[in-house]
Amino acid sequence: MRPPICAICDKDLGEGEGGLIYFKQRFSDRVWERKMQRINGVGHPPNAEWFCEKHYPRAKELQDLTIDKAIAIILKEEDSEKG
Repeated sequence: MRPPICAICDKDLGEGEGGLIYFKQRFSDRVWERKMQRINGVGHPPNAEWFCEKHYPRAKELQDLTIDKAIAIILKEEDSEKG
């Protein structure tokens, strides 16, 4: 697993600050998972990411999407809040 750092703002997460969210698997995520099972490998799943307490609720709402789509939506919303 990767260290707990928010995928949106790069904040290092402390105990109880945000969490890990698993998104809908893409074909490539299923391939990765099968490979890890076959070789008894471990690692950070490509469809999972860490989010800080600010970004976690929105990411949780989008967990039924693939990770790339969900992160794109959150980043677009972040940009529109700044602009």
